[in-house]
Amino acid sequence: MTITTDAVADLRAALPAPDSVLTDPDLLLAGSRDMADLCPAGVPLAIVRPRDTAEVSATVRIAAAHGVPVVPQGARTGLAGGANAVDGSIVISLIRLTQISVDTTARLAVVGAGVVNADLSRAAAREGLDYPPDPGSWESSTIGGNVATDAGGMCCVKYGVTSRYVAGLTVVLADGAVLHCGRYGSERAAGYDLTGLFTGSEGTLGIITEIVLRLRPARRPGRTLAAVFPTVAAAGRAITGITGSRVVPSLLELLDRTHLRAIEDYRPSGLDTGAGALLLAASDTGPGAQTELDIMAAHCERAGATELHVATDQVEADALLAARRLAHPAMERLAAQRFPGGRGGLIVDDVAVPHGRVVELVEGVIRIAESHDVLVGVVGHAGDGNFHPVIVVDLSDPAVLARGRAVFDEIMRLGLSLGGTCTGEHGVGLLKRDWLERELGPVGVRVHQAVKSALDPAGILNPGKVVLPAHDGS
Repeated sequence: MTITTDAVADLRAALPAPDSVLTDPDLLLAGSRDMADLCPAGVPLAIVRPRDTAEVSATVRIAAAHGVPVVPQGARTGLAGGANAVDGSIVISLIRLTQISVDTTARLAVVGAGVVNADLSRAAAREGLDYPPDPGSWESSTIGGNVATDAGGMCCVKYGVTSRYVAGLTVVLADGAVLHCGRYGSERAAGYDLTGLFTGSEGTLGIITEIVLRLRPARRPGRTLAAVFPTVAAAGRAITGITGSRVVPSLLELLDRTHLRAIEDYRPSGLDTGAGALLLAASDTGPGAQTELDIMAAHCERAGATELHVATDQVEADALLAARRLAHPAMERLAAQRFPGGRGGLIVDDVAVPHGRVVELVEGVIRIAESHDVLVGVVGHAGDGNFHPVIVVDLSDPAVLARGRAVFDEIMRLGLSLGGTCTGEHGVGLLKRDWLERELGPVGVRVHQAVKSALDPAGILNPGKVVLPAHDGS
């Protein structure tokens, strides 16, 4: 009997419930990767779907005993290859960990890693509370994945990214031991910040199974503004003006012409497809919202906005935000139409730069795309300086792929040169590992490798992601 057969037998003994251990070849192939084009994925030995932390722990203990790699997965909506399987690995799908408990007195929620972001938001809203982080994939992405990549969202300009709301974690370590870090209901300053360490670690240091999250009181009514610009650069000037003012918008989102046309083609809603860019801005300060909106509108006008429109009610405001959330599926459809027959693909950059460098970034992206004759759409959380240049490629044409990769690398290089980071919220995964190492520098890489080695000495947790171990020559 081979070691892999032994491992599967042990898994089935430890998790006897039906459909807990999957080995059907078609299911293994379908569950082997996230949504990142161009990132390699192997074929797993098995996909395990545990029902609780104890079963995750049992799975990891078995994997450790057999020396089998473990790859944690949520909804597989990631865009950096962070959830891609390696050959012969055990994929641990956390989608069955869906419990939600809301404590209105403490303003906390305890949730399983498989809880969908939107489901938590709705559960909090029913109690008069709010969970602000809202990535574009909020209707499908899981809280575990959000924590693993420290995801942001459209409201991060005012309310911050996921890590601001993580109060505590339950984590299964590489030997199967269960760690509880952080505290429920009070601040903790004792010892190292282990909660912060695991947040954003992409499953390379431990597998997050349960999260304690801070909630806020429900937001006050707000106002939403849509500003039309002739160019992306003009919208960038408005962004710089707004973020440099005394106003802190609750939302500041950019869509360029490519995205406007793709979204309108995907789901018509009356967007101006002739515009160079659309900027969505909002304030949720209740009675003061209109004053803040007036200030933002003035900055848009000074930057060259050709049209300003204030949503008349929440229904219209929600429609504008819904259009923004369609950016990625709309671009997927555009790629499929541009390169039919399954050839169309996307490479999604994820650079974040200081507010004062936004115009340089967006103008640089335009120049880079033109110089390589590659279609690139720009969308992003403008108020946080986090932009997603989306590169459309023909997956079957090596020349087009090479130009797309060159565009990706040049945008990364530009972002770092402007004092930015290679990932604002999508994580490093496989796609940006080399760029993270450039950003960290030799000392930063060495510290990352030391932490990885200390917590996962056998290197079984999500191997190859984020930073390579020192013995791999990185």
